[in-house]
Amino acid sequence: MSMLNVDESDLLFDEWFAHSRVMSILRGYDEATTLSLSRRAWDTGFALVEVPLSDPTADAILARTAAEGRSRGRVVGAGSVKSVDTVARAREAGAAFTVAPGWDPDVAAASLSAGMPHLAGVMTPSDITAAQRMGFRWLKLFPASVLGPAMVRALLGPFPDLKLVATGGVNEENAEDFLAAGVSAVSLSAATRTITAAHVRALSTRSVSSKE
Repeated sequence: MSMLNVDESDLLFDEWFAHSRVMSILRGYDEATTLSLSRRAWDTGFALVEVPLSDPTADAILARTAAEGRSRGRVVGAGSVKSVDTVARAREAGAAFTVAPGWDPDVAAASLSAGMPHLAGVMTPSDITAAQRMGFRWLKLFPASVLGPAMVRALLGPFPDLKLVATGGVNEENAEDFLAAGVSAVSLSAATRTITAAHVRALSTRSVSSKE
């Protein structure tokens, strides 16, 4: 993979989320279950699949999932990327992008240098300011269920160009509320097992209702 700049990273997320605004996080499953749920996510219309590198056993699961994703023309990334060493693990496993729970400029730079777009976690205006100083538009709002849709509206006031992916406690029941508040995409975990293709399509076409 060739080194990316921040604009190239953001443009890839623009492309990946252009037709579906839903991604799946498959944390803590064995290989067979991860592959099964990935196939369901792809067949249901999810834009991306994320396999967190929560422990050493996840590397092989990510590698197998990423390989199957490539064979189907689908994009699989690594989550819980909290260090430069984990960036190297993600690249070795064939991840197409990285996701972090927080903002770390060293991790972000390492991911771009390795040719992988990076989705950093943010929670506060200070986090966002730091990430935008480096040029990032696409960021992960975490933990979204604790912050709530009202926080989304509040953050988009001073940061109107921000592309937020609501993550953490987002499910079939509240995903629409976050999209209506202005996030650009949502990450679902357990709901990957049950959400329908029709629901994914409805979420992907949901417009922003208010930013007051």
